[in-house]
Amino acid sequence: MTLAPTVSTALLDRFAAIVGARHVLTDPEAMRPYLIEWRDLYLGRAPCILRPGSTAEVAELVRLAGEAGVAIVPQGGNTGLCGGQIPDDSGREVVLSLGRLDKVRAVDPAGNTMTVEAGVTLEKVHEAAEAVDRQFALTLGSQGSCTIGGNLATNAGGTAVLAHGNARDLTLGLEVVLANGEVWDGLRALRKDNTGYDLKQLFLGAEGTLGVITAAVIKLGPRPRTRQVAFVGLDDPAAALALLNVARTEADQMLTGFELMPRIGLEFTLRHLPGGRDPLAEPAPWYALIELSSGGGEEACRLVMEAVLERAFEAGQIRDAAIAGSLAQAAAFWRLRHGMSEVQKLEGGSIKHDVSVAVSRIPELIERGVAAVEAMIPGCRPVPFGHMGDGNIHFNISQPIGADKAAFLARWDEVNAAIHAIVLDMNGSIAAEHGVGRLKAHLIDQARGPVEIDLMRRLKAALDPQGLFNPGRILP
Repeated sequence: MTLAPTVSTALLDRFAAIVGARHVLTDPEAMRPYLIEWRDLYLGRAPCILRPGSTAEVAELVRLAGEAGVAIVPQGGNTGLCGGQIPDDSGREVVLSLGRLDKVRAVDPAGNTMTVEAGVTLEKVHEAAEAVDRQFALTLGSQGSCTIGGNLATNAGGTAVLAHGNARDLTLGLEVVLANGEVWDGLRALRKDNTGYDLKQLFLGAEGTLGVITAAVIKLGPRPRTRQVAFVGLDDPAAALALLNVARTEADQMLTGFELMPRIGLEFTLRHLPGGRDPLAEPAPWYALIELSSGGGEEACRLVMEAVLERAFEAGQIRDAAIAGSLAQAAAFWRLRHGMSEVQKLEGGSIKHDVSVAVSRIPELIERGVAAVEAMIPGCRPVPFGHMGDGNIHFNISQPIGADKAAFLARWDEVNAAIHAIVLDMNGSIAAEHGVGRLKAHLIDQARGPVEIDLMRRLKAALDPQGLFNPGRILP
């Protein structure tokens, strides 16, 4: 595709005729929130921000942009961590914000489904599900601002993947605007459908490079009647792995969360998160956060949690543990975990990785990774934490105390290369749940084989022959 060198005033007027002049943003201050990534890694330029209010308007905008040779960057809640939702600095990519597509179209508690538009926040989905005594299992720390469209486009994971799977596992149907402006209506609430290719899977996790997701049919489930949450002190990740296996054995399908955290990550959170309190009397080198959910009574669920902890104590796998005595205390335990990403910013520069390996190899990953980065940058502070139950670790490294932030962050690619080499040597993934975006597009050849890359390029060429959607993301 040959991009248009500029977006003319005449084209802006045609965009405005579709969505209304007040939904074509050109004022720099009004545009800024759409052009900057929340960690300040990316600051883009764009001729305008387009804010359609319906699928039909999205289709018209896409059709017009294609005619004019203008690239489109779809954007949800702008909470992504790989820069795929931010335009580049050419000033030729238009941001298509889906925030106004914010309707819950239908809720079917009997069928355990909900039909929602792409701009609905994850928190609003949770509220709509709870209103009919159901739950939507996807849970993220950014759920107050992230949107379903972005969640599905990036195949978001979160803290409940262990029990319920990623976003793609929670999706039954999609509505998608294609690159030629046509609308594919795949909003089917079917659990079984073998009539040909499962087309929705092409767009789930594609990060807006193949089409614009405008609505979805998502799966609901029974709302747990009771939850038990425990905060557990451990010696090392190997002990956490042993505890995870005990929890799987004792709790089976009741196990809905198992998060791993290092002491330094908890210290960051306690230091910067207002109201944060250490759950245990004595510090431990590592911690696990365990959640059990049940449709039965509270006492039965608590007995299972106690059985998990008792067995682990007897095996010498844990140091100490606290079971939340109330919903408020359970929420406080989870708040410590969810706050861990945000507070690292307050400790200076942080070089981040979103990786996964087989669950059984997490202790090896952490041991090798910590040794590698400490040898490279003496005094650095590794903060590997995350979803141990599904093998996804956020292997972050905070700068040494008193170090120059810019000098530390300048080593981002070097540190990434070291960690990613370890992950790939372990047959893992360098983009576990946050996607590829702009941040990792140059690494795709390392992560996927030549046959896979060729298949991806053929799909891109078939569905978006002009290169209209998110050029340079995923595939450089």
